[in-house]
Amino acid sequence: MLLRRSPLIVLLSLEIMLNAANLALISFARLHGDHDGQVFALAVMAVAASEVVVGLGLIVAIARKRLDLDVDRLRVLRG
Repeated sequence: MLLRRSPLIVLLSLEIMLNAANLALISFARLHGDHDGQVFALAVMAVAASEVVVGLGLIVAIARKRLDLDVDRLRVLRG
């Protein structure tokens, strides 16, 4: 993930990592017979959905201004 320069690939990698965390939370909850892991997994899904909305919105806004979509060159947005 750290070698990719496309913001879409970075977002996709983040989604895969969050889905892996959800799988671990749900399997841990099933192993112990409680529903706490499933509640946390729902919270992680909500965070992942909002992350995708904000991330794709930024990518579309940058693409409309015809700027380069290189992650390393987007450091100008910091300040």
